[in-house]
Amino acid sequence: MKKAILTFSKVIIFFIVWAVLSTVIDIPVENPVIWRFIAELIPLVVIIILTWLFIRIEKQKLRIPINDNSLRGLLMGIFVGILWLGFSAGLLILTHYLLITEINNVPMLWIWIISAFINVVMQELLVRGYIYQLIKEEYNLPAAITATTIIFTLLHGGAFEAGIIPVLNVITMCLFTTFLYEAEGTILAPTMSHALWNIIGGLILGGVRLADDYPSFITMTPSKNQILSGGDCMIEGSVVVLIVNIILILIFYKRYKNNTKKA
Repeated sequence: MKKAILTFSKVIIFFIVWAVLSTVIDIPVENPVIWRFIAELIPLVVIIILTWLFIRIEKQKLRIPINDNSLRGLLMGIFVGILWLGFSAGLLILTHYLLITEINNVPMLWIWIISAFINVVMQELLVRGYIYQLIKEEYNLPAAITATTIIFTLLHGGAFEAGIIPVLNVITMCLFTTFLYEAEGTILAPTMSHALWNIIGGLILGGVRLADDYPSFITMTPSKNQILSGGDCMIEGSVVVLIVNIILILIFYKRYKNNTKKA
């Protein structure tokens, strides 16, 4: 019981301190591009500092695998991200469940891309960084996966307003990227897959929800079949994504188990 209280307290303190410090700093900038960049950078800097501090407090018994299998993990993450989004979005567009209706001019697109990437790195460190490694060390992998999947789902709370399929897509996305993380042994793998999903799916295609002020290069319109088109959520709300996520969960769970047997 004492261990549970201590572990829970560490998780809560880490999360609350991150949330408070990430939102308390005022950003006195009117340019929306620069404002968003700074708004994404602050939470990332905060979580990097907190992660370093809390791991120091744990006397280095925890570590976040970054350099382990880094090149292979990086390439695998990119490959999986392209496959994941390419199949899901490609199928929906080719079958006309999502229609491209407009091409937009997005000034300073490269800064928006950097901002979206920073946001993904922050999310990955929050979900699969200190908290994940702490629970995994103190308890086991299923406990770490359960806790961090709940956190990830709550971070994407807008899905609850959209219906059951968007929520299931968020949950299964977290599960598949977690098994990708465990199978490849580096946080770079899920980070790159997640980044490609958000940047190409959100900023380029406009079919993945980012913060409201993010623009998109392409405007798409969903068909009336909301189960397939995803409705207002588009790609993220489609049952196609749910099926793809489940397939990827099975693939990388099997890959993780095979790697565990070899170790």
